[in-house]
Amino acid sequence: MNNTFESRDEFHRKPVAENMIKLLSSSLDISPMMLDGSWGTGKSEFCQKTINLFKLKDTHHLIYVDAFKADHVGEPLVTLLSEIIKLLPEKEQPGFIKKIIPATKFGLKTGGKAFVGHILRQDFASVADDYDKDIQKATDKAIDATVESIIKDQVQAEKNLTSLKDAISKVAEEKAIVFFVDELDRCKPSFAVDVLEVIKHVFDIDNVQFVLITNSQQLRASINHCYGTDVNSQKYLDKFLKFTIKLSNKTIPNRLEPIFASMTLFEKLVRENQHLPINLYSPKLPKKFIESIIINLELSLREVETLVRYLEVLQVLTEGKAFSENNYLGYLLLNTLAVVIYCFKPDLANEISNSKYDAKEIANILGIKKVNPYPEGHNKPSVHEVLMVVLAKDCDVNTAEFIPKEDHDSWDKTINGGFFNWGIDPGYAILELKNTFEVLGLQPSGT
Repeated sequence: MNNTFESRDEFHRKPVAENMIKLLSSSLDISPMMLDGSWGTGKSEFCQKTINLFKLKDTHHLIYVDAFKADHVGEPLVTLLSEIIKLLPEKEQPGFIKKIIPATKFGLKTGGKAFVGHILRQDFASVADDYDKDIQKATDKAIDATVESIIKDQVQAEKNLTSLKDAISKVAEEKAIVFFVDELDRCKPSFAVDVLEVIKHVFDIDNVQFVLITNSQQLRASINHCYGTDVNSQKYLDKFLKFTIKLSNKTIPNRLEPIFASMTLFEKLVRENQHLPINLYSPKLPKKFIESIIINLELSLREVETLVRYLEVLQVLTEGKAFSENNYLGYLLLNTLAVVIYCFKPDLANEISNSKYDAKEIANILGIKKVNPYPEGHNKPSVHEVLMVVLAKDCDVNTAEFIPKEDHDSWDKTINGGFFNWGIDPGYAILELKNTFEVLGLQPSGT
């Protein structure tokens, strides 16, 4: 798949990437920079698209690091140095390795041996046997070093660290380096914190920048896991970061009306889905109904993908009946709501299945605080209100405020007309939800 904004940018995020590149290309001291977003907001895809856009400038070495995959190595310094080595011509790689080995024996928890072993597994053609032997001697000395000798050599260690920085600086002299470190929030807490500290203490170097792609909430949790809950994780994080970008779940394509990126994705996925013949955001099933659910539950992009997948599953399992073009609006709404509850409110689904549920819980999903009296004149109530009245009739808890006392005939006429055609018997709406839960659970339906 071609991961570029030109191939797909339904969330209108290219301007965000362009501004990121502008900052990284400037003289501003904004590294390390964090791209912060909750899980499922499309951070990784945005990162890849930004890298591909940045490549067009051909002004920087761009390095992508999947921190979650690198976690098994156990040493972030190993991972980052290995990526720098790959930038060098093969004939220069052995010399660079020889320069940095003295510093790594003080900087790596597991000693230089882990670093060398990792490097040699990269199959660099020019790492000759002679260097292998020399490096092995250096690493053996590091492994055999005692705590006392390391303390005595602290001054030398500082010199070696300076040498390491100098070696990296020379690589970045002609072409600056930008690391994009992704999936930091999925790593073991200790590894995630180690990445931050290595960046601060080793890679505070001119022409070397870092962009951390992560969920800041999870990163703060990793900090507290390592140092205890008494530590102010945000203040700790502020010591390492110089600039943070929030990857919003909203976008403004026409600069007039904010549109949720999640809704945009929902429309796209349904439009392209071969198993869902009904246009789920047409007047047949009003767009506002789906949009309000996505907004009220704050569904992420990943959760929207899950929602569409389960709608598709229900359609297949019911042999195309769940979202048939010939189905009445009320049943379409019930089937959609049932999928939402099954996916994202499993406790509520269980309560409904056991006939013990609260009308307010359903109302929260629909974004309804109270159903108004039936509108006067030619105005009609929203489908949310009609559906809430139908469901509230079957609920035992907190139902009164959702069933208007006025205009019962008008509500019944709407419900029994185009909404459910010949009407719907008491208890049947909830029974429809229960049956859908059973279908999605691959159980035989009760009807």
